Amino acid sequence: MFGTYKRWSTLALVVTDIILINVAFVLSYYMRYELQWIRAVAEAYYVPFRAYIPVALLVTVILLIVFTMEGLYRRRRGTTWLDEIYTIFTGTLVSMAIMIFIFFLYRAHFYSRLIFFYAVLLIGTLLSLSRLIERQIRARFRRRGVGVDRVVIVGAGVVGRAIMRSILARPELGYRPVGFIDDDPEKQENDIGPFRALGSTADLPSVLEREEVDQVIVSLPWMSQRKVLGIIADSERRGVQARFVPDLLQMSLSQVDTDVINGIPLIGMKQPTLKGWKIAVKRLIDIAISGVALLLLAPLLFLISALIKLDSAGPVFFKQTRLARGGKPFTCYKFRSMTHEAEKELAQLATLNEAKGPIFKIKEDPRRTRLGKILRRFSLDELPQLFNVFRGDMSMVGPRPPVPSEVEEYQDWHHDRLNIPAGITGLWQVMGRSDLSFDEMVMLDLFYAENWSLWLDFKIMLRTIPTVLFARGAY
Repeated sequence: MFGTYKRWSTLALVVTDIILINVAFVLSYYMRYELQWIRAVAEAYYVPFRAYIPVALLVTVILLIVFTMEGLYRRRRGTTWLDEIYTIFTGTLVSMAIMIFIFFLYRAHFYSRLIFFYAVLLIGTLLSLSRLIERQIRARFRRRGVGVDRVVIVGAGVVGRAIMRSILARPELGYRPVGFIDDDPEKQENDIGPFRALGSTADLPSVLEREEVDQVIVSLPWMSQRKVLGIIADSERRGVQARFVPDLLQMSLSQVDTDVINGIPLIGMKQPTLKGWKIAVKRLIDIAISGVALLLLAPLLFLISALIKLDSAGPVFFKQTRLARGGKPFTCYKFRSMTHEAEKELAQLATLNEAKGPIFKIKEDPRRTRLGKILRRFSLDELPQLFNVFRGDMSMVGPRPPVPSEVEEYQDWHHDRLNIPAGITGLWQVMGRSDLSFDEMVMLDLFYAENWSLWLDFKIMLRTIPTVLFARGAY
């Protein structure tokens, strides 16, 4: 089914390119001979469009050949839009250079060179825009489960979990998590987010058949080379694509820095993404955003405070000790959305916990007040944390700050989320919020930490707005 989808999507892409290439050529002719941009055309040099029809067809054929040779129609998941733009423009320039060379050989001097200049710009622009639209459509289909690969991870080490995080954080890549296998008995006992523990490498043949796996990603230690080759060969024999990721000295791929000297690869350790001046820049942005937000939202903050006092007995703010970056404790502020004795009642409700892992979640928590239900639904109870951001306890974007009792139940790999500043919103909040399991939340937090950038922070803050307005995953 996936192969059929892939073939049809590639065919649709080729047909779209053919149409756009010819549309671009028609527009180029119109710009040169009708609009006469840049330079006027003397009547003696006017060439009718029918003379350019063979040229347009030849350009189309040459472009398709060049694009195919450049791999533009090979659907690689890791290819970015910028990569495609580069291939499109370089391929177009090469094709036009071939055309000009052909005209030089046949002394076809009556063809306008400006048309080819316009064609390069228009073909490059139209095809680049079509690729952007196609990527958006493809991502939407993949999020709905169309055209996805069912994938199994072999090896749940550091790199194996990094791959899991990437798959979870980027559903547009087209991978559907099936599970993982590992020869460590301890790792076979617990699922990791949506990745189910499926046994050891000896169970792989039965897993491939039972789970209808499309792709296997192998991430095992370097000393397991013979086992890796066996897994790849066995998977390929069963018609399952297998890929290998070297687990270099158990280092995360995000920590590896590579260089080349005269063709010799060098591998070293890369500094963490969020460190030094980047932390300082992030802090300046936090101060600016939280300061402006506190000023603009002051009337709303006072209104909510008054409504809380009118709605139920107890203080306006709920104060709780939470852990910031490096496990440093601080007082986290929220608008009180529950009865003032909610913490005392927590032990009585422990059996009703609906969340997996060390966190506590109940969809219909009986401790919530009437106003609290509204505040929680639209995340208005989080607004006082702007004070925490302004003070430096938290950031606008980052992992949610845990309570100390939660950290006591962490597995070893969970602790990595404490290496960066805690935040009001984060990646998992805009990708499911309370609908995600705890492991999925942590995996997304770690993906954020490994791939941090100002642009990523900006995108998360933008995506937080509709998430809050439509109360997605909130309770």
